[in-house]
Amino acid sequence: MLTVVDLFTRECLAIDVGQSLKGEDVVRVLTAISHERGLPRTIKSDNGSEFISKVMDKWAYERRVELDFSRPGKPTDNANVESFNGRLRQGCLNATWFLSLDDARGKIEAWRQYYNESRPHSALDWATPAEFARRCRQLPATAISEEPEISTSERY
Repeated sequence: MLTVVDLFTRECLAIDVGQSLKGEDVVRVLTAISHERGLPRTIKSDNGSEFISKVMDKWAYERRVELDFSRPGKPTDNANVESFNGRLRQGCLNATWFLSLDDARGKIEAWRQYYNESRPHSALDWATPAEFARRCRQLPATAISEEPEISTSERY
């Protein structure tokens, strides 16, 4: 499972469910996100083979996106996505029976929408990630000093 989280808004941009994800799968998901939201300046990820693949490196290079890999064995380098993955595990994966891959995709996507639209986040002054993102889009560009970054993880 591939999770993609916006580090500024805390929105979960995608959860791609599959049996064995490869670099091509990561590129497909990131391309779809970039068509909707634009390119991030940086992508933080672990050192999984799907992130250090040639296809991922080529995709990032051609788009001038910096890849920032966490140090091996240091999940705290990517703490926000690790925290998100813990919530995903506790709130969805451990609490839900999945009957098939398609069933898992549907239920996990429903949980992702719940997380973004209904679940308040203390770091966002108790706004939901989607609500916080909407507020940020209404601010002048100079009011937001954060550079766009997303974080990815492939777990489970």
